Amino acid sequence: MFKTVLFPLDQSREAREAAEVVVNIVQKYESNLVLLSVVEKPNPDDPSPSPDIMSPEMVAELLKGAQAMFNEYGIKSKTLSREGSPPFTICDVADEINADLIIMGCRGLGLTEDGASESVTNRVINLSPCPVLVVP
Repeated sequence: MFKTVLFPLDQSREAREAAEVVVNIVQKYESNLVLLSVVEKPNPDDPSPSPDIMSPEMVAELLKGAQAMFNEYGIKSKTLSREGSPPFTICDVADEINADLIIMGCRGLGLTEDGASESVTNRVINLSPCPVLVVP
């Protein structure tokens, strides 16, 4: 059913919590797992860049650690690092690898409609070429 699963990850607690769901689904469906981390270009006009923006070195370490964790469960994974806007890049990669499912954590940004519309998760849901499983 889910031949290829895409797991976009960052340093967040929500991504770490979603990893447990990824393990269960990938093992159950014997899926191919692709780990993706997006290096977001800092906005040169922004005087105070977001602390969530990771350097390419941080992304490489994050992917290496995630791959090692999945290896402990007997799951082989492929890692990808891309530069760009996270929602668009996640959806582009999902299309490129013919993903059957994207699994991602949700930070639950804001209780307002404005906060929800700006979340990476919400944008991926609206743009994705395949189903998206959001782990709260």
